Amino acid sequence: MKMEDKLVTVASFANYIEAEMAKQKLEYAGIKAVVTGANAATMYPIGAAIGVDLQVFGAAARRAQEILESQGKEEQ
Repeated sequence: MKMEDKLVTVASFANYIEAEMAKQKLEYAGIKAVVTGANAATMYPIGAAIGVDLQVFGAAARRAQEILESQGKEEQ
């Protein structure tokens, strides 16, 4: 399996809501994304210790990271 075909973590979040918002931003830009670890993070009050990851296919990882980084700069 090529790197382009594998899921790659592009960001980690302390909670599901932040991860889902970032996922929607990527999907709006045409990048398919998945949130992993959401069930465990919402089940336990120590969700931040478990973490929630945002993943995309390897081929879109660089573009996804650029979009998420630009989002962080806009919020500052």
